Amino acid sequence: MATAKNRQISLFDTQYYHCISRCVRRAFLCGEDKVTGQSFEHRRGWVEDKLLYLTEVFAIDICAYAVMSNHTHLVLFVNVDQAKSWSMHEVITRWPQLFKGTLITQQYLRGETLIESLQKNLEDTATVYRQRLMDISWFMRILNESIAVQANKEDNCTGIFWEGRFKSQALLDEAALAACMAYVDLNPVRANMADTPESSNHTSIQQRIKAAIKGQQPKTLLPFVGNPKQNMPIGLPFVLNDYIQLVELTGHCIREDKYGYIEQSQAGKLTRLNISAENWLILTTQFRKCFHGAVGHKEALTEFCQHQHLKKRANVSICEKLLA
Repeated sequence: MATAKNRQISLFDTQYYHCISRCVRRAFLCGEDKVTGQSFEHRRGWVEDKLLYLTEVFAIDICAYAVMSNHTHLVLFVNVDQAKSWSMHEVITRWPQLFKGTLITQQYLRGETLIESLQKNLEDTATVYRQRLMDISWFMRILNESIAVQANKEDNCTGIFWEGRFKSQALLDEAALAACMAYVDLNPVRANMADTPESSNHTSIQQRIKAAIKGQQPKTLLPFVGNPKQNMPIGLPFVLNDYIQLVELTGHCIREDKYGYIEQSQAGKLTRLNISAENWLILTTQFRKCFHGAVGHKEALTEFCQHQHLKKRANVSICEKLLA
């Protein structure tokens, strides 16, 4: 039986999550159908554009993403502090970018004066909207439904386009986050869709590399802010150039089977994560095969299971083996 989403997501334990959605039909989400010869490559742009747009509305940032032929991989960060800092007015103005809202919110946005009882209703509605705007389930629902509608219209058909539910993995510490991000960024390389990370279209790593060449970071992605320190700004707790170099060299290892090369040149960058070069290559090529639930060191995984009232600590043995 599938685990309920409220048992997979615990913002008390972590704000980072790996989400996967898979197309249910034989027809491709993107790419070329070798049976019919029809190309669906343009749908990659649909997914990427909608994904980046949603981050402008939600209090959810993108750490990594890859749009594949029949599925998508996302690593998301739920920015709870940002959502809580929004005024009622900002919350009410954000939601209509996605849906019409209620009659009362429409009255408010038109500048009409509300009586006391309606004002209280407006405040209650804003509380609901605020919660939704930092809810991964709502984020994924809007992303997937919009793509399904477009694809069904193009295919001149109706029915289910995606599997019933997206899959979600809690990333409980820096090691799990770094390994999962690299796994996502290297998806096209592993699938022989691209030779290098920088040539992987519709991925976060391509965006980051292009921006890094100009000494910048993409505004649409959660920025790298360096190694953990006091009063650290919100962002990924790694050095950008170190991460890009590590991903690029890992990609070369995957394509050229040069498994010793990463140990000689980049092992130092894995020291802080306490991951061996051998385990890093396993994690970045088999992350989804290795883990089927929350990922992190034993202590973090134990706390997560306790908070979620889970009787079994799934993944604990493999986490101890690979994240140490």
